[in-house]
Amino acid sequence: MGDRSGHTQIPSVHHAFRLMEAVAAHDGGAPANELARRAGLPPDAALELLRDLTQDGFLRRLDDGGFVLGDVPVGVHGVRDLGGLVRPALASLRDDLSAAAYLTFYEEGEIKITEIVDGPQTPRVDLWVGFQDAGHATALGKCVLRELDDEARGEYLSRHTLADLTPRTITHRDELIRQLESSRRVPAVMDREEYDLGTVCIAVPVYRGGTLGSLGVSFRADRMYRTSQVRESLLASADRVTRELSFGT
Repeated sequence: MGDRSGHTQIPSVHHAFRLMEAVAAHDGGAPANELARRAGLPPDAALELLRDLTQDGFLRRLDDGGFVLGDVPVGVHGVRDLGGLVRPALASLRDDLSAAAYLTFYEEGEIKITEIVDGPQTPRVDLWVGFQDAGHATALGKCVLRELDDEARGEYLSRHTLADLTPRTITHRDELIRQLESSRRVPAVMDREEYDLGTVCIAVPVYRGGTLGSLGVSFRADRMYRTSQVRESLLASADRVTRELSFGT
């Protein structure tokens, strides 16, 4: 499935957040080099992130070259609902990959679907088993379980039966944990017809502040040859979703 290069995208969101904090501390604006210094970032990296944040509307560049906060609502002052923030990114992912797109978050000890964006040509998988009871059998759920620490993962598994949903479903706890741990070297997690026969899902981690989640897509098993393209698109979309959720909720 590839190397860990995609993991560098999520830390960039935290760097961007530090830049936003630095900008917010200067009501009249500040130049890129000063913001880089306050955020503790290399000037070139800071400038690239400042350009991205400006393009996305989180920042505005003044005539004198300084940066101030932009028009997109940020932090607790935001007025846009979660769906409104992420739906465009999920729709773009759906259109790019011709696959239904899903977003989950780990909240109150459960993996919950927050958003699904599908369409007539990209139908969602039939959620014939409640998702909270199928985290072990879906890429979205396994992606979250992989990122949890040992204590949180063990607590989750102690409350959930590993139900046999298809002949491919992993139903033994030790085997599931081994698979999760062995997949850490790659950025994406996959389920191969483990929830629904004929359907493959791929997912990558996302974050909403300190809340862990996953972003994924589902497609027919006969399209598995596209997994490399799917992974790259997912990583780019996860970076976008994490950034928007960090600054827009």
